[in-house]
Amino acid sequence: MTELLNVRKLSKAYGEQRVVDSITFDLTAHTSTALIGPNGAGKTTTLSMLAGLVTPTDGTISFLNQTKSDIRSAIGFLPQYPKFFPWLTALEFTEMAARLSGVDSRQAAKEAQKALEFVGLGEAMKKRSGTFSGGMKQRLGLAQAIVHKPQLLLLDEPVSALDPVGRRQVMNLLKELQQETTILYSTHILNDAEEMTDQLLFLRKGILVENGSLDDIRSKYADPRIVIEFETAQEAGRFVRMSSWDMKSKEKIVSIEVVERKVMMPHVLAILHKGDYAVRKVEMQTANLEEIFMKAVMDA
Repeated sequence: MTELLNVRKLSKAYGEQRVVDSITFDLTAHTSTALIGPNGAGKTTTLSMLAGLVTPTDGTISFLNQTKSDIRSAIGFLPQYPKFFPWLTALEFTEMAARLSGVDSRQAAKEAQKALEFVGLGEAMKKRSGTFSGGMKQRLGLAQAIVHKPQLLLLDEPVSALDPVGRRQVMNLLKELQQETTILYSTHILNDAEEMTDQLLFLRKGILVENGSLDDIRSKYADPRIVIEFETAQEAGRFVRMSSWDMKSKEKIVSIEVVERKVMMPHVLAILHKGDYAVRKVEMQTANLEEIFMKAVMDA
């Protein structure tokens, strides 16, 4: 697969404070990468440097196969809090964005209309953006970021202002866009990252503490366990009292840690059958992205 972007020892300091501290990573074409970290981790600053809006203190950003004059048309950027001219219609604003990104003036209106229809604003394209709801503005922001068909799409918390239905719709749009472009987005909604991400970048206080595919990071922080849901809390308690495994118990749920594969599923099932326990379900689980986040970022 083709590498699109190389970032090497990228840093940004404001006085004595290093907001981003020597981070290094690569982006492969037509993949989706989630930039994850708590508030103040340096996510927005990183995206702003990649978009050319903030000058790095140190490090390099290499956008492959592009000259400096081509960068404007190769990158699309959606800030966390996009600003609009309220007196312009959605079509006028998106057409302006297209022309600023290098789209020929004769083609700009056509591309603007396509982008607005793609994000679900086809029927509202001639309405002034000042009348738009927060969700509609977020869609308009996405339209202006993709109108020039960029090779790299940078999105800062793209669904943070949306309700669950709107978030689902925009996430589906991003999945479609990934077929034509490369996406790097920051998010604190971990379920979304788990659903559509090829690569994860974990930032903590400006430092890249984890970088890898979702499968690789899951393997590293696997923390496998067998989870048993009993019919009653009494049944769960009886199982805990009769067992010597390292486990956690809460109401009807018992979680058994799998250490060096010493606790195997067939063994657990045999004990449950022999003891005639009333069980609703038994399943093997591993760490979800929220648990990995707490370990990699909050505890790093």
